Amino acid sequence: MKRLLLRLVVYVLSFGVFVGGIGTFGYVRSNQEYWIPTRPTPIPALQGLSVPEHNPKKPTVAVLLSNPTTEVIDFMIPYEMFAMTEAYNVYAVAPDKNMKTLSGGLDLMPHYSFDELDRLLGKSPDLIVIPAMPMVDEAKYKPIREWIQKHSDTKLLSICAGGLNLADTGLLKGKEATTDWKSFDFKETNKYPETKWRRDVRYVADGNIVSSAALTSGIDAVLYVISQQLGEPMAEKIAKEMNYPSYHFVKNPKVDPNYVDQTELIYSFNLAFQWNKKNTGVLLYNGMDEGALTAIFDTYANSGTTKVFTISSSQQPIVTKYNLNLIARYQMSNAPKLDKMFVTGTQAKTLAAEDVKQWNEKGNTKEIRFLHSDSTHRFVFDAPLEDLAKQEDILTAKYGAKRLEYRAEHLNFEGRSFSFEAFGILFSLSILAALVAFYIDRRFIMKKKTTTNGCDY
Repeated sequence: MKRLLLRLVVYVLSFGVFVGGIGTFGYVRSNQEYWIPTRPTPIPALQGLSVPEHNPKKPTVAVLLSNPTTEVIDFMIPYEMFAMTEAYNVYAVAPDKNMKTLSGGLDLMPHYSFDELDRLLGKSPDLIVIPAMPMVDEAKYKPIREWIQKHSDTKLLSICAGGLNLADTGLLKGKEATTDWKSFDFKETNKYPETKWRRDVRYVADGNIVSSAALTSGIDAVLYVISQQLGEPMAEKIAKEMNYPSYHFVKNPKVDPNYVDQTELIYSFNLAFQWNKKNTGVLLYNGMDEGALTAIFDTYANSGTTKVFTISSSQQPIVTKYNLNLIARYQMSNAPKLDKMFVTGTQAKTLAAEDVKQWNEKGNTKEIRFLHSDSTHRFVFDAPLEDLAKQEDILTAKYGAKRLEYRAEHLNFEGRSFSFEAFGILFSLSILAALVAFYIDRRFIMKKKTTTNGCDY
């Protein structure tokens, strides 16, 4: 009986080391690469930062940036949408003026620090957008909490897990709210029992606070706020310009909730066992669309299959269509070897023509892809998700849409049924673990039994 128990322990430990240990290391490393993407190149000396001109007659929207990172779609899409109306002053605002990083590795400069914006306005902003911001470093995060609390009398809009950031301020006590679907299953919402959490809606409006569910649900929440403040025709206009296919959720946000279930396996396996990640570049160029750029990071970079590198023709800031200052991690002269290069945005072939010419002259990439220029009539996430299915597999793309809370039945996924690499490495590690355990069993445990029996006999 003791020998049988010992053999069981050997097999369990072997699988724990080879499958569990290696898988956990890969999962944690992939998560860190997305959520805490360390800049591999020095921050250049920056000049000529673009700050949108302030119009005191317009209401002001402050979209928050945090340390060490802020979720990319939660920040970029609301920023772009409010700017598209041309009815607001829209600013990227942070505790300080140092460079900030969005998830996946997109670096940018804030327009104002908290103190600077307070001095400029002399009052609270008219609207504060609260993206998902990891609360992992209390000393760095504390100024965010305190600034939101300082301006608690204004309109507050949380996006995705930004609902947890808002709950952390205490301003959701006694109110209805929602957040991303994973936070419910991972019991994050249990930390704030005085909030009436809803998981069956894409957004909730309660008093001066609007909160959205996961990622693209934030689009519905922003459109709702625009419809309330500027009128429904303006909200419909913005949705049409974005080719957003789900405007009906703005009028009726009720949905069947998503849950953490077996579909999570492909995502977990990609993070844990995708060892040969694709190297993908995204070209930063002046005048580029914010939302189209975002679509690359929240599909490829977050899938666990792809590393995304920002590349530009200059060390100086790249200024987007609505005056965000992006800082590329690489220039064309020192770009890593890539599998392909994305040039995002519906007008990329015109606006980025000179940059693309320079890049082609370098000859260091296999493929240039104009995802949005070749699909101008589609929502910015459609082409990336379909391309992800071809690059990787259908399960990865389907989970990508689920993670984004993008309920799009019109997407056409073509490709392999599942990830041969992720499942193949898992299978290979399982075989290796079994062989090692079998060797230890035969060499030390069974041999000991045979020797003992021989002596006794």
